[in-house]
Amino acid sequence: MQFFRRAFGLATLIALTLTLAPVWAQRGDDSERLSKNGKTQGTIDGVEITLEFGRPGVKDRKIWGGLVPFDRIWRTGADEATTMALSADARVAGQPLAAGLYSLYTIPGETEWTVVFNTVAEQWGAFSYDETKDALRVSATPRPAEFVESLDFEIDGSAVVLRWGELAVPIEISAAP
Repeated sequence: MQFFRRAFGLATLIALTLTLAPVWAQRGDDSERLSKNGKTQGTIDGVEITLEFGRPGVKDRKIWGGLVPFDRIWRTGADEATTMALSADARVAGQPLAAGLYSLYTIPGETEWTVVFNTVAEQWGAFSYDETKDALRVSATPRPAEFVESLDFEIDGSAVVLRWGELAVPIEISAAP
């Protein structure tokens, strides 16, 4: 009888975990989080774009080359990986990218960044990041900008722009021909 109780308990725990796993992967309520959730939506050249991300603060820390090391994959935000949804096929920095939902990673460099669109959208941080699942990698050039305390994204003309600290990183987007 003891065996059956344990087996039933284990089966229940497994079923509950599998049921709730997708919920845990979503950003959900951020009232207990230090880095609040952010969402940016807009349209560039007819392509509807939605970004969801965690918004860490600078908090008097050295961000670039400090908290966020140069030349290493970064989730581009806090907590879950940042996601970007494209409503239509697009060109990102001149390269084709199919409509869909992607996790957005970056590899910051002092003078050039690599922007990574990965096909596994729901990931926690970069712990399970798999380069073989990348749909596209493009380069972007960071530029000095007005100080922003909490990481943010905005749609500015033909670009999605990451802003944090005193840095802006534009990612050019257009509709696919």
